Amino acid sequence: MDSEFEATVQRHWFSDEPGSLQQRIDAGLVASGLDPQRVTFEDLSAVDEFHVRGREATLELAALAAFASDDRILDVGSGLGGPSRCLASHCGCRVTGIDLTAEYCQVATELARRVDLTERVDYRQGNALQLPFPDDTFDGAWTQHISMNIRDKRAFFGEMARVVRPGGRLAIYDPIRGNGEEIRLPVPWARSADMSFLVNATETRDILTACGLRIAEWRDVTQKAVDWFKARAASGSGPEPTLGLHLMLGEEWPAMAKNMVENLGTGRIAMLQAVAIV
Repeated sequence: MDSEFEATVQRHWFSDEPGSLQQRIDAGLVASGLDPQRVTFEDLSAVDEFHVRGREATLELAALAAFASDDRILDVGSGLGGPSRCLASHCGCRVTGIDLTAEYCQVATELARRVDLTERVDYRQGNALQLPFPDDTFDGAWTQHISMNIRDKRAFFGEMARVVRPGGRLAIYDPIRGNGEEIRLPVPWARSADMSFLVNATETRDILTACGLRIAEWRDVTQKAVDWFKARAASGSGPEPTLGLHLMLGEEWPAMAKNMVENLGTGRIAMLQAVAIV
């Protein structure tokens, strides 16, 4: 990922003044009747699980990965830290999150402090294609909804495999290309085609195998995603919730969500859950 494209990706995910995202989250918590300094793990789930099906999908992937208590896990593309805190809280893992967007790392660190998980999780800004860790550092790696912005997927998955010990697991939950038709834009990870690098299930599997990984679990969860969006639409006749992904993506979020529903429903995008063994 060259520096110019890296800057473009960071602007896509966050373009406001430093500190403004935390302020918006705190304002949303107050509007929800909560004290921002006295929140629980569950209070944050509407805003810190930045992927299709949210906390439900995180718990499902965690069960599939079967990480052990006290495993050291790397969360690649950790965002605001919801999944890493979920792994720490529900599985007892120690999790290091890495994300390209520095503001996300700062917010993730602050939210971890507020829910008393700073001894189990930590975050740093960095590039997923050049992970700043020695070989065999972690017991497992975790990634949700990141590879869509990565052109060189062999380098992406290869770096995760490098830093995970032999026998460790890579847990993956990603949108992938479906029937080959061009997707409708914008979507949450891309406002234009030059930011979106989807490959299909066969290509994804071939890339993982080329990285020396053995596939342990492979599940198409597209219909679950479709059903989730339908359920949200059926219950979403009221005003915009105070906490949600619109806090990150702004006024384009409704169009992005609508296009995701269409892309999934027409088969342009599929949803993959997978676990691979190093």
